[in-house]
Amino acid sequence: MEVKAFPMNGGDGAYSYTKNSHYQRAASYVAKEMIEEAIADKFDVTSLSSSSNTIRIADLGCSVGPNTFITMQNLIESMERKRHSQDCTKMTEFHLFFNDHASNDFNTLFNSLPLGRHYFAAGVPGSFHGRLFPKSSLHFVHSSYALQWLSKVPEDLLDKSSPAWNKGRIHYTNASEQVANAYANQFAKDMEVFLDARADEIAVGGMMVVIMPALPDGVRPSQIMSGLFYDFLEQSVVDMVKTGSISEAEVDSFNLPLYAPTPKVMTQLVQSNGGFSIERMELTDPSSKIVGPLNIPAVVMHLRAGLEGIFTKHFGSEIIDELYERTLDKSAEFSSRLESCCKATQLFLVLKRK
Repeated sequence: MEVKAFPMNGGDGAYSYTKNSHYQRAASYVAKEMIEEAIADKFDVTSLSSSSNTIRIADLGCSVGPNTFITMQNLIESMERKRHSQDCTKMTEFHLFFNDHASNDFNTLFNSLPLGRHYFAAGVPGSFHGRLFPKSSLHFVHSSYALQWLSKVPEDLLDKSSPAWNKGRIHYTNASEQVANAYANQFAKDMEVFLDARADEIAVGGMMVVIMPALPDGVRPSQIMSGLFYDFLEQSVVDMVKTGSISEAEVDSFNLPLYAPTPKVMTQLVQSNGGFSIERMELTDPSSKIVGPLNIPAVVMHLRAGLEGIFTKHFGSEIIDELYERTLDKSAEFSSRLESCCKATQLFLVLKRK
């Protein structure tokens, strides 16, 4: 199963990502100050814009909803402050490239572009798992909550003769070691391609910031919030098999193409590529900017906005309401187990092109 598109719900309806991305916005705020610090300490606006007076920025993946524009505006403001601190008197223009698969809701994206923006904008369809831009053409790359999506479901998960056949499950959270290894191997292949492509596209001295879900070293997938949610979602799917809403065969042939790496794994992959130096890497709590207790129904709605498309494509749209209603019915148990979950699960990674 190849992942043809990130299944964000488009538009601005009740189940759209635009209306249900509050949790993602809070997660972005956690990284805001760290991005500003990285630009202030490591990004050389003067030298990178010397040839054309233009800084070219790419936002890879998840290019829908208001969070994208908030983040991009913060980036530009940080670069402007750095330009002034470098006593740069020439004007610098900014060209932003918003990337996602062609089936992404680019109409909502471009209709939402801020009227008073101080940058030029362009959409770039295609998978960031491969080359998208000319050699050494980019100065800054930003990718938030996109790299956890695999380019395809590991083939062994669907092979009945393989030890990694993931019968009766939809993820690796509580699956066998062979299943987890199949996911890990696919992620490593995807990251190799991603880093090779970015190493070609980013100019020497340029920077890349990656923000994504991660698994702290020594922690089990079931001990983080995303793993816990996938576990409850899987329980709902199994319940629907028992009632006949979906078939056992449909479940056996479905796996969520999502993976959260450890910092150790990410370090090894970057070092293996050799094109980047790791300027900063740390785990943060993506819920730390949320005031009050976590709203579980809101989190479920957020994840529905992100995952509904991939479930609909495999199982059909008629099962979606029941699937998420069953998952919401487990909110009390979810909330109880969430208290013991590890909170520092957002990886913040700053890479500089050598």
